[in-house]
Amino acid sequence: MLSVGIDLVEIDRIEHAMKNPRFCRRVLGAAEFAQLEMRGFPIQSVAASFCAKEAFSKALGTGVRGFELHEVELLRGEDGKPSLHLSGRAFKIAQERKLDFSVSVTHTRAYASAVVIAQEAEQ
Repeated sequence: MLSVGIDLVEIDRIEHAMKNPRFCRRVLGAAEFAQLEMRGFPIQSVAASFCAKEAFSKALGTGVRGFELHEVELLRGEDGKPSLHLSGRAFKIAQERKLDFSVSVTHTRAYASAVVIAQEAEQ
């Protein structure tokens, strides 16, 4: 099984949303929040995280239903490679559907984008 989700967002839209102090706490998971906080919450990176959540929901096939956005975290390894960490209902749905995910993100000054590929989990 293979499915793909993609999302694109205008950086200005996320910048506007970040004016609400609750936005990052509501949308970002704890580890994701900590990683972005250490970097000073770069708007392009927050936008890329938001895109990854939306792209995940499309690859999962549910849209943003049945789980909370903060349950899907875009984390970056020491080498900068992005990965998705799932928890709560997002993890449960992915596990029930036997799916693993790969993610790629990019951004410019004006836009951020993410692509998520879902594939059958190895047994």
